[in-house]
Amino acid sequence: MDRMKVIAMIPARYAASRFPAKLMQDLSGKPVIVRTYEAAIKTEIFDDVFVVTDSPIIFDTITESGGKAIMSIKEHDCGSDRIAEAVTDMDVDIIVNVQGDEPFTDRESLASVLDVFQGDSDKEIDLASLMVRIVDQEEIANPNTVKVIVDNRNFALYFSRSPIPYPRATDVETTYYKHKGIYAFRKSALMDFHRLPMLPLEATEKIEAIRYLEYGKKIKMVETTVSGIEIDTPEDLKRAQAAWK
Repeated sequence: MDRMKVIAMIPARYAASRFPAKLMQDLSGKPVIVRTYEAAIKTEIFDDVFVVTDSPIIFDTITESGGKAIMSIKEHDCGSDRIAEAVTDMDVDIIVNVQGDEPFTDRESLASVLDVFQGDSDKEIDLASLMVRIVDQEEIANPNTVKVIVDNRNFALYFSRSPIPYPRATDVETTYYKHKGIYAFRKSALMDFHRLPMLPLEATEKIEAIRYLEYGKKIKMVETTVSGIEIDTPEDLKRAQAAWK
């Protein structure tokens, strides 16, 4: 099998609904977005790493720290669309979407997502993503935590902000998985996403992964035990600062 060209794209919006300017918050002497960029570089599994952003502030911050940044041309509602625009003319096989608010991104998790493509000679897998087991009932019920259910081959069946599966039977042992927003796409799947309109399920749940399922794409889920810290709120930032030290 020919070696695949793999790049990381870090979509970065300045305005975040729950925590504005969170990517520019200080994390032990550097902005969160710079820490995330450096973490992606440090894995040494990418041919290239870019931050793609709508913000001149983030663009300048990355380039001034020696990193590579791409300025979005159009307005975008989601990370996939932002990345698709940036990679349109790039000669790449696999694009990994690394969330800008995950400075604890680790090599092991990213490598496990990329591994699924190595054994996929029939190109059955359109994209791969991560899930982590959750047991805390508050987290299972929390609409900010996206849950995923999978089939017996770990292909995603559905993503939801509701607890899925619903525990109607109390005598059945049920495992709940949280979806971690790291994706590895085949370029063709990403460009299809960009071209195809949003359908009602994605619009209702506000989860972009659902668009792939609605159009029949296959998402291979990989279980990880590394939960990391996603910085969605000021409280998350405090936890991240404590963990960094």
